[in-house]
Amino acid sequence: MSYQASSERYDTMEYRRCGKSGLKLPVVSFGLWHNFGDTGDDDNMRDMLFTAFDSGITHFDLANNYGPPYGSAERNFGKIFKEDLRPYRDELIISTKAGYDMWEGPYGNWGSRKYLFASLDQSLSRMGLDYVDIFYHHRMDPETPLEETMTALSDIVKSGKALYAGISNYDGIHMRQASAILKDLHCPFVINQNRYSVLDRTIERNGLKQAAAEENKGIIVFSPLAQGLLTDRYLDGIPEDSRVRTDGRFLKADRITEKTVEGLKKLNGLAAERGQSLAQMALNWILRDDVVTSVLVGASRPSQLLDNIKIVNRSPFSGEELRRIDEIAAQM
Repeated sequence: MSYQASSERYDTMEYRRCGKSGLKLPVVSFGLWHNFGDTGDDDNMRDMLFTAFDSGITHFDLANNYGPPYGSAERNFGKIFKEDLRPYRDELIISTKAGYDMWEGPYGNWGSRKYLFASLDQSLSRMGLDYVDIFYHHRMDPETPLEETMTALSDIVKSGKALYAGISNYDGIHMRQASAILKDLHCPFVINQNRYSVLDRTIERNGLKQAAAEENKGIIVFSPLAQGLLTDRYLDGIPEDSRVRTDGRFLKADRITEKTVEGLKKLNGLAAERGQSLAQMALNWILRDDVVTSVLVGASRPSQLLDNIKIVNRSPFSGEELRRIDEIAAQM
């Protein structure tokens, strides 16, 4: 029997507008960075996507090089989309990106017009889609003129292969410059995707958060749990089966010091006072103001998604709670 979405999928999820655009996203979106490559389990991928959509998560976020290997997350998503999710295409926001290394040679990386057009065509083919809802430039290119990259995004939208343009990993200054170019081109640039967490305040320091608010653009946050650090996994040190042990590319063992564990325990205690897990509080903190449109969560099993969406419509933070979080994080 083919998948049928829950009739209650829109009953509890909250949706926020991307700046002043017409596009709304669920406050919790599902990122397919991990666990959707060829090393993942097909049935588990399917169950996670169904659980997400049944819970009101309408936004699935990918990139050309998600895997491993590169392209496999899009291909695996495309297979499930074709078999089960196609009837719901008009209810879904599907995004992808280009900007990091994808194929050999000078045209498979960064931000040239040739790379962006070719990459999106490949992504659409892998996913079996006519268009994506949001197409991002994944990172700043220090050599390609910003005008070339932004004009390519605009022309991609005008071609109908994407509905909205986004940028990722830009700082505040370059985001303002990109926004000005896209405004002149009458391109619907609506969102920035950046790393942000209780432990990583870079978008506050580099002006991106303020620039997005002033330019009326949305922000969607990745790595909100600091690659799993802001969960209960590391409250007693480093588990043998943790990502630190099995894949140290993004969270390294030397990050988890005695001082870090002490801080995590304090944050966990504060979360318990709020009736939340540490991860739930960390996600809620991201969404504490309306500048952030959505938080991207990953998952290795459906139950993690269900835990994450419990943050929807939670009580706001008090000033004292925010002060304590800042104080603890500064010592970590």
